[in-house]
Amino acid sequence: MTRNVPSISVAYAHTGKSSRPNELGMRVMQERAYEKRGEQYLLIKSPPASGKSRALMFIALDKLHNQDIRKAIIVVPEKSIGSSFNDEPLSKYGFWADWTVVPKWNLCNAPGTDGGKVNSVKAFLESEDRILVCTHATFRFAVDRFGIEVFDDCLIAVDEFHHVSANPDNKLGAHLGALIARDRVHLVAMTGSYFRGDAEDVLSPEDEAKFDKVTYTYYEQLNGYQWLKQLDIGYYFYSGSYADDILDVLDPTKKTIVHIPSVNSRESTKDKIKEVEHIIGALGDWQGTDPQTGFQLVRTPEGRVLRIADLVDDDPAKRDRVSVALKDPAQKNNRDHVDIIIALGMAKEGFDWIWCEHALTVGYRSSLTEVVQIIGRATRDAPGKTRARFTNLIAQPDAADEAVTEAVNDTLKAIAASLLMEQVLAPRFEFKPKNPQNVADPDYDYGEGGYDPEKCNIGFNEESGQFQIEIKGLVPPRSEAAQRICQKDLNEVVAAFVQDKTALERGLFDEELVPEELTQLRMGKIVKAKYPELDAEDQEAVRQHAIAALNFTQQAKKVVLDDAGEEREPGANTAFVDGVRKFALSVKELDIDLIDRINPFGEAYAILSKAMTTESLQQVAAIIGAKRIALSPDEARELAKRAVQFKNDRGRLPSLTAADPWEKRMAEGVAFLQRMKQEASRG
Repeated sequence: MTRNVPSISVAYAHTGKSSRPNELGMRVMQERAYEKRGEQYLLIKSPPASGKSRALMFIALDKLHNQDIRKAIIVVPEKSIGSSFNDEPLSKYGFWADWTVVPKWNLCNAPGTDGGKVNSVKAFLESEDRILVCTHATFRFAVDRFGIEVFDDCLIAVDEFHHVSANPDNKLGAHLGALIARDRVHLVAMTGSYFRGDAEDVLSPEDEAKFDKVTYTYYEQLNGYQWLKQLDIGYYFYSGSYADDILDVLDPTKKTIVHIPSVNSRESTKDKIKEVEHIIGALGDWQGTDPQTGFQLVRTPEGRVLRIADLVDDDPAKRDRVSVALKDPAQKNNRDHVDIIIALGMAKEGFDWIWCEHALTVGYRSSLTEVVQIIGRATRDAPGKTRARFTNLIAQPDAADEAVTEAVNDTLKAIAASLLMEQVLAPRFEFKPKNPQNVADPDYDYGEGGYDPEKCNIGFNEESGQFQIEIKGLVPPRSEAAQRICQKDLNEVVAAFVQDKTALERGLFDEELVPEELTQLRMGKIVKAKYPELDAEDQEAVRQHAIAALNFTQQAKKVVLDDAGEEREPGANTAFVDGVRKFALSVKELDIDLIDRINPFGEAYAILSKAMTTESLQQVAAIIGAKRIALSPDEARELAKRAVQFKNDRGRLPSLTAADPWEKRMAEGVAFLQRMKQEASRG
């Protein structure tokens, strides 16, 4: 029996704007990126299906023809994605040149191993041709063999940039760091998720500071679609074998990609072939295999014949035939070509099936970026496709399970992924300090009462999908770097926060938690580690903006759920608007102190408690509670710093007997340090 967690449901306006081209044939995101084509280092953060590949074509052609760049090398994570950079007749749609790759220089299409293609990279560099497409691995091997100097005056464009890491063990990251240090190449980095599941930095702070950034949000992308107007995200808990419960969440009338668990995971039965056979058998009676495509044909009890693509089969010939059939360009716009795709490691990054309505993933996936990529399979726009869904089917922790601690960890990671996706899917927030001189912005809708200079106002820009929110006591970012972070990079800060295990565990299950310990101490520590180059005031500004964005998203989603925890159909494009306004109206005045007093994981726990059995929820809380540690010296020092600020504001130190739990906690931090000092002097 599965139990539903309706984590979030977001409605969009479907204006058609994001897919409408300009006179050069560029969509909104591509035009925004092209405006930055003169930058030496450019980072494009944009969701799947927004047109990053073509944006790169426009930029690369300009660099080759107008910026004295001699060659463009396009680097993709796997061979299948190389097809995204096949020839494109861009002039047909208004651009001044076409994108053409000499067939032998698209190494993703060439036979042989990545290491064996290294000599082809050298041959290309010595040729008169100007564009090469290869995998991350081929590029790494080429740098290993030939060094970085041979790439001088080239454009290196890295697709799916989240594969890079600042960790010294990440070879691609180390090579890019060396190229940046030499400063003789142009770099364009593209990703749909500029964060990693292992919480490592993608770039070092000093290297990242050199990049100009183009940010195009999920909200802008989906809001501008012509057809798709709603995206639902939820996770479901099951007990026993997932194969017994999968039909509770797999609707055979919806075009679906099912990702079964890795054979090494806890959720797997260790026999992936039988798992696929069980799913197919549960859907209906097998009718045979389509001789042209290799698709499995299954007749449902209602009499409909499903066409199921099995990408799990161990027979390479069979699997390759199915894979080729799925990529057939003649079938791209044929909705009836396939109904369900069952995969394990395939059909993720770069996989393009516009008709997919439901991405169903069994088991927690180790990377948040993988979750983003899987969701991206369902968020393509297609005629008649008005609603899409991502479902994560997770094993409920069971006391009889020897791996119960691992099960708890999987549950927490799934919640972290859900929290981050809520943030990614939300409109962008523009926070402004409240002051008497603030005036109404003509682009924003302030609701029925209009703009009131005596209140903290919340406005919404329908065109950009952006909120403008006035907050009393908000510290504004002063430096250009801090302003950029607050405007464009808050999701990276939130990603680090929701992946912080201490924050997540305590925010969900510590009944004695003082919210400021999360909002001020943990978030403050994360911001300092992530942006050490900022001064203390700008670090505080980034912290306040990040915690405000996270809490506003959490408060906004309340409007989509009724008291029973079931989904309620939202009106077009109103869910977040109504939710944020409802939150604002529930308080007299929005101020940063109020926001800091809200547990950012409170809503996640409220939903979780409706989805798990009471026994399982108590068990999770007990396991986490058993690991709780006392105050650490670092935490005490942070509390003491806040205590000094408290004294500056109020003329006295925090009191251990205060009724306010945050004041009491700061006083405990001061007392802890005093005890440490006394013990050190005695020792």
